[in-house]
Amino acid sequence: MPDMRHGIERAREMRAWADRKGGFEATPDGFDRSDAHTLASLSDRWIEKMKMRAYSPRTAEHHVWIMRVFLAWAQGRGLSRPDEIDKPILEAFQRWLWAFRKDNGEPLAINSQRGRLISLQSFFAWLCRENILRANPAADLELPRRQPRSLPRALALAEVETILGVPDTSDPLGVRDRAMLETLYSTGLRRRELVNLDMTDIDRARGVVLVRKGKGGKDRMTPIGEIAMHWIERYLAECRPLLETNAAERALFISGYGERLNAGYVGNHVRRMFDRAKIGKNGSCHLLRHSCATHLMENGADIRTIQELLGHARLDSTQVYTAVSINLLRETHARCHPRGREKAAAAIAAVPAADGGAGVENAAAAPPAAE
Repeated sequence: MPDMRHGIERAREMRAWADRKGGFEATPDGFDRSDAHTLASLSDRWIEKMKMRAYSPRTAEHHVWIMRVFLAWAQGRGLSRPDEIDKPILEAFQRWLWAFRKDNGEPLAINSQRGRLISLQSFFAWLCRENILRANPAADLELPRRQPRSLPRALALAEVETILGVPDTSDPLGVRDRAMLETLYSTGLRRRELVNLDMTDIDRARGVVLVRKGKGGKDRMTPIGEIAMHWIERYLAECRPLLETNAAERALFISGYGERLNAGYVGNHVRRMFDRAKIGKNGSCHLLRHSCATHLMENGADIRTIQELLGHARLDSTQVYTAVSINLLRETHARCHPRGREKAAAAIAAVPAADGGAGVENAAAAPPAAE
């Protein structure tokens, strides 16, 4: 096997640098926890209660992130205790969310604003249930109207092939990246489901993948294609041993310093590969998931099968792909519409040529006769 170590060196240097600095621990947030009744201390208790009630780690992390945004906003205005928060103050936070602009100059999506405000409503409702507050100041907030779900985009098959060809497969990290991309497109996994895979979750004999603790905390089995399995087997045989630093690490996909990848890194990494593909479309892991479902639909898969593959709890989450998949609609239109493709030749032949053989083209372009 050729030497494939060159892509690992920078990752090992990063790990050594981090170890000298004390690791990759998060910077303290600096919020006031001087006693048990500050907003930050109570937020910590709320998150802990969620975990005790078996909420998923992802849900807890989501609320932690939202509370950090609110706590930073409140601390900047000298607010650190729940009894200092009333409805006008929360409405001011709501206006701040509406006016906020991301680094690229875009506003927060309306549904993202709703999500942050709903999280605050839940937090203050919990404070009332714990008898810390007598009334919920967030109860009567007028939330932004929920925006209709937009149709998911899908890549053309040629665009998928271009993206899959981006990783440098002479490098062990490149083989890993190719195996990840192939797995995402073949199975329609979410990025968090991908990074949660262990080596024992791949059943090579049956050609299936065990997805543990997917969205909603549910397990499922999903098939995986031959090409994706080929790249996983090559990665396991030739490349993962070079990346491995701890024999106890069971993760299927590991980083250059031998640890399980995290979902945020994978999302950003795949987005960079989209950029390198130069297909003129932005996207990341979810676009490969959408493309997997759309291509299955276009090739005759029924909607219930796709629902099982994607791990959707409700069929209406999957039905959006019937709107994206245009092939069947186009074929039905061509076959059944009086002006469809299959009847076009006969219709054109039946129209007598006028004014030197202009036919239907000139007839269509002519203005209607005056009534």
